[in-house]
Amino acid sequence: MARPRNFDENQVLESVREQFWNRGYAATSLQDLMAATGLGKGSLYGAFGDKRQLFLHVLDSYRDEQLASVRQILTGPGPALERLTHLLEGAANGFAGDAQRRGCLMVNSTSELHSQDPEVVSRARTTYQGVEDLLIACVKEAQREGDLDPSADAQQLGRLLLAVLQGIEFLAKTNMDGSALLQIGRAALSQLPRP
Repeated sequence: MARPRNFDENQVLESVREQFWNRGYAATSLQDLMAATGLGKGSLYGAFGDKRQLFLHVLDSYRDEQLASVRQILTGPGPALERLTHLLEGAANGFAGDAQRRGCLMVNSTSELHSQDPEVVSRARTTYQGVEDLLIACVKEAQREGDLDPSADAQQLGRLLLAVLQGIEFLAKTNMDGSALLQIGRAALSQLPRP
């Protein structure tokens, strides 16, 4: 009979996530993961599989949290254009406010492993497609509300905003000033076609 687990899987995933986020996949050893979680190899691998499977669990958890956060902002109350503004400004402030300027775990992981692990790339694509879909829906809503030109291609605008979000994240890693990051987001929004 298997022994019951006496640890919180979500807490373990959070601790493991911090290790991978701070050091990257390749530089994180099993010993690092055991030290971060306080668990032995058998407990970690028994619950999550090997290091790679544990990493994929972390990416899945991160994806779910990120999509939920974006969904909450873009489907929340208020005019759609204000929600888009809130998302871009929140991203600029959030990335600039991260003292370590680690950026996005999904972007970092994809950059590190894109040529070695197609499952990481697939998870990243799923994440970005989810964000893109939410952006497109919000753009369409802003068009219906009369704040954006209804004849503009909502898919193209959603993709543009996704690229702006990713650009803000990357530029934050270069220690660009937070006010400059905000200006980038605001400039992108000001260029969206109005009716």
